[in-house]
Amino acid sequence: MELRHLLYFKTVAEELHFRKAANKLFISQPPLSRQIKELEDELGAILFTRSNKQVSLTPAGKFFKKEIDTLFSHLAESKNVVKQMHGAIPTPLRIGYISSTYQQHLVPILKELPAFFPFAKTRLYEVPTVKQVRALEEGKLDVGIMRAPVQSEKLKIITLFPDPFVVVLPAQEQNFSGTESLAEFLKNQPFIFFNQNYAPDYYRKLVEICQRLGFVPEVAHEPNNIHSILRLVESGMGVSIVPASVQEQYPYLKLSYYGLPGIPITTEVVLAYKPSASNAVVDWFIQKFTAKFNTENPVGQPN
Repeated sequence: MELRHLLYFKTVAEELHFRKAANKLFISQPPLSRQIKELEDELGAILFTRSNKQVSLTPAGKFFKKEIDTLFSHLAESKNVVKQMHGAIPTPLRIGYISSTYQQHLVPILKELPAFFPFAKTRLYEVPTVKQVRALEEGKLDVGIMRAPVQSEKLKIITLFPDPFVVVLPAQEQNFSGTESLAEFLKNQPFIFFNQNYAPDYYRKLVEICQRLGFVPEVAHEPNNIHSILRLVESGMGVSIVPASVQEQYPYLKLSYYGLPGIPITTEVVLAYKPSASNAVVDWFIQKFTAKFNTENPVGQPN
């Protein structure tokens, strides 16, 4: 049995007409009929029934077609992967991320990418977690960098690092003797949080932290970007609670940060992707990016 036998069978099974199949294969009809007969003899089964110039698949033929379709689909996928590995065809790498995630290692890896995949095209999209999940499931993104929880049975989730929360205030010399004095100060301040609809799980955690501190926050402003939140805090428009890793992202802002010892509410930064939609470029990026993180680091900072 040779690959051409399978190709001939597949074409006849799709056309259900020997003359049309022969034309599609650029051969004459008699050789095609002989090849199909040779295949049937080797399999010891009749694949087609012919009556009144009509062709139909037998039960054995229907089963064999399903198997051959799977085989050719896998071959086509393998060809694309090989071409992508050698840069023979353009390969997209669409990465989603949220503004509050730590991005120190992302740019160096993307700069390294062309050396391995010269024709790969990179696209970055700032998208909230909920929308990233949907885009990954629908094949509109290849990789997502987001915060847990991720509600999806179709995606594989890799932990990058845990990220505790800290209080952020305008830069000042004010000192707090402990969490109680910090809470007493915060309960009278306007808060700046992410929009509730934009990041619902994140928003709930921030409200829960305030409740554990003994008050319900007065949310005065709800931007959709961590940089906007920090700028508003810096300008004296309010206070906020943000992931600790944010301090490394915006060191130039004039802000003061205070930890929350005794409040075990944290967030987790994860990478998500759809295994069934993976390719050589995506696999390479995931391996490179996840290797940069040590999930045992208690303050949630990359190595």
